[in-house]
Amino acid sequence: MARSSTVSRQTRETKVTLECDLDGEGRSDIRTGVGFLDHMLELFARHGAFDLDVRAEGDLRVDPHHTVEDVGICLGQAIRAALGDKAGIRRYGHSTLPMEETLATVAWDLGGRYYLVFQAAFPSPKVGEFDTELVEDFWQAVAANALSNLHILVHYGRNSHHIAEAIFKASARALRMASEVDPRTSGVPSTKGTL
Repeated sequence: MARSSTVSRQTRETKVTLECDLDGEGRSDIRTGVGFLDHMLELFARHGAFDLDVRAEGDLRVDPHHTVEDVGICLGQAIRAALGDKAGIRRYGHSTLPMEETLATVAWDLGGRYYLVFQAAFPSPKVGEFDTELVEDFWQAVAANALSNLHILVHYGRNSHHIAEAIFKASARALRMASEVDPRTSGVPSTKGTL
């Protein structure tokens, strides 16, 4: 069964089309108009072994916020759609990942309820032209629209680029684990019988 989905979103601020295959090979074709976001999503696809295509047009003359947030909304919706009824998945996933001087831990629960805990301090307000506060806004949108618990903790780090990169890579690895089919499990991984 294919675990892939396509999501489109159009507002007065953005137009986004996103295709995601959870059982991919890590291929990506990302064009959002926000260079640093493109870089982070390429890392996310590669380290999660997801195939990810993203096209976004946004009101970048204002700033990248709407584009970043709406891509996050679409990614969250695509993850939720690709998982279907979630029968047989592991549900929980985690990763602790070093990125040079930075160490980050991410944990996912794909249990159908939203909660985000984001504990990461960025030493600089920007990476190039990208506002580092948008990293939290992106994952807020993903977690809310995937209906998942997402906990992101950066233990330490000095370089804002490395901190963001560690978060995206660890998020990919944790989601890969949580979304994998568990050969020892049949049905939905919940005593409630539904997720």
